[in-house]
Amino acid sequence: MTNTIKRLHAEQDQSVWQDDISRDMLQQGTLQRAIAETGVRGVTSNPTIFQKAIAAGHAYDEDIRHMLGKDTSPADVFQALAVQDIKDACDLFRPIYDESDGGDGFVSIEVLPSLARDTDGTLANARELWRAVDRPNLMVKVPGTKEGWPAIEQLLAEGININITLLFSLANYEQVARAYVAALAARDAAGQPVDRLASVASFFVSRVDTAADKAIDEKIAAGNTGIADLKGRVAVANAQLAYKTFEDIFGGDTFKALAAKGAKVQRPLWASTGTKNPEYSDTLYVDTLIGPHTVNTMPLKTIEAFLDHGTVARTVDASYGEAARVLTRLEEAGISLDAITAKLEDDGIDAFAASYDELLAGVEEKKSALAATGDD
Repeated sequence: MTNTIKRLHAEQDQSVWQDDISRDMLQQGTLQRAIAETGVRGVTSNPTIFQKAIAAGHAYDEDIRHMLGKDTSPADVFQALAVQDIKDACDLFRPIYDESDGGDGFVSIEVLPSLARDTDGTLANARELWRAVDRPNLMVKVPGTKEGWPAIEQLLAEGININITLLFSLANYEQVARAYVAALAARDAAGQPVDRLASVASFFVSRVDTAADKAIDEKIAAGNTGIADLKGRVAVANAQLAYKTFEDIFGGDTFKALAAKGAKVQRPLWASTGTKNPEYSDTLYVDTLIGPHTVNTMPLKTIEAFLDHGTVARTVDASYGEAARVLTRLEEAGISLDAITAKLEDDGIDAFAASYDELLAGVEEKKSALAATGDD
């Protein structure tokens, strides 16, 4: 087998999910080919992805025309469009879900970005999306914020698959991993099945390097030249130590008892794995984070790059000691990773909210343009 994406799964038990979806991909067979030929085993979406798809083409025009004249807000229009795409994508990935006994083949849809700090709102919106899509291989994306933690545990206990997003810090990762185990235990105690519940913890990577490198450059400019070698290494070290936490939690007695009843691990999902710094390898955040029970959600460019020149070898747990040393040296240089990750969480929430606002504005513009043609 020469296809490196398929080899990741066959040899290393790592699934590749595509970080992109559009109606064009569904209608033109692009996503089906990604499954059959490339080896993609899931897909993720967010407002930015939908905003580009709706604004850039005409694939959604007919559906929007049908909603003209009705009392539908831009938010209502978007949800209707997104839910249909997600349903269709779930159906495409359903064979993988069935073949893997519910272990893979998932499609993610995000709760409203404005709810990242709203526990009750997150609960209501996640339940609404789960009912609307009505597919067992759906995952609802919920931010792993402090306000999201109780919602995540409650939704999982209700049997809703959750993709926990916007995780940057080891502390927040541990929190949501333990929330998943607690939800499984609650279901088991209530006599409910645990074998079909699924979750991933989306740990963001490249954005950490972007922020850490900036802080390192500032220290170097101030005279601390001894930390130049830390550039481009902090994000991977952070993610590798998250994987160590994963091993500790899911190798523990509490989870082992649940696994005996069919429970699946909550896989770490490496997100934001497109390389942003052109000085770094375009497969940096794939090559260094390969290991069992993981997912790497890649933008199309990264998939293409890894197919072309990626290396398939287990690397995620190659050296926890070295990963820890990288983070220790960062702290000793006076750079707080906790401060970096807290800001990245806030910035991520703001960015998704801004993308959603852009999306709604784009839907409104599209509605106005279509109404002006008189075709409705």
